[in-house]
Amino acid sequence: MWRHGDVLIAAIDQIPSDATPRNGSTLAYGEVTGHSHRFKLADTVALWQRGDSLFVEVTADNAQLIHEEHAMIELPRGTYRVWMQREYSPQEIRRVVD
Repeated sequence: MWRHGDVLIAAIDQIPSDATPRNGSTLAYGEVTGHSHRFKLADTVALWQRGDSLFVEVTADNAQLIHEEHAMIELPRGTYRVWMQREYSPQEIRRVVD
């Protein structure tokens, strides 16, 4: 498993068959800073979505995930599930604000 700020990534066996392609190479945008968790080269990945779930297929030998405030992460060829870390309070559960 990898962590890139509030973005968590885990290797999976395959993309769900009912997932649909998603344009771009950005996993998440920062709500406060406007920075984004994105792949340096868009042609190294394919993004997929099923409901609120996001998946990534690294189609090159590797793909570099970048963000202005975090060290670069290099993911090897494969398939991954992506989700955002959540904050918990007794009143509500919400995404972590970057």
